[in-house]
Amino acid sequence: METDSTDIIAVSDIVVSLKGRDAGGEFLVTAEEGEYLYLADGRRRRIENPKKKKRKHVRRAGGSESRAGEKLRGGETVTNAELRRALSERADAGEKTEGGTRVG
Repeated sequence: METDSTDIIAVSDIVVSLKGRDAGGEFLVTAEEGEYLYLADGRRRRIENPKKKKRKHVRRAGGSESRAGEKLRGGETVTNAELRRALSERADAGEKTEGGTRVG
């Protein structure tokens, strides 16, 4: 079942995989192509080889205000270290989301 939140996912958003071997993993959206998103985390899925995943198989966890997010939105080159840092900062900050909306 597809939810409305899958339609508002954009480049530089942080998403959680719902299906597949990577289920539960957090990724940054590096590109969009129709119903597909390209996801990378800088470790298992590097920026050079992002995972192509259908929108309905991910849930938006929030936006990225990190340097990596800014570079992705601006169309600049992002490094794997910047992706890892962006996801790490989010985890360290203990950000919680509810239905794709930041809480607290």
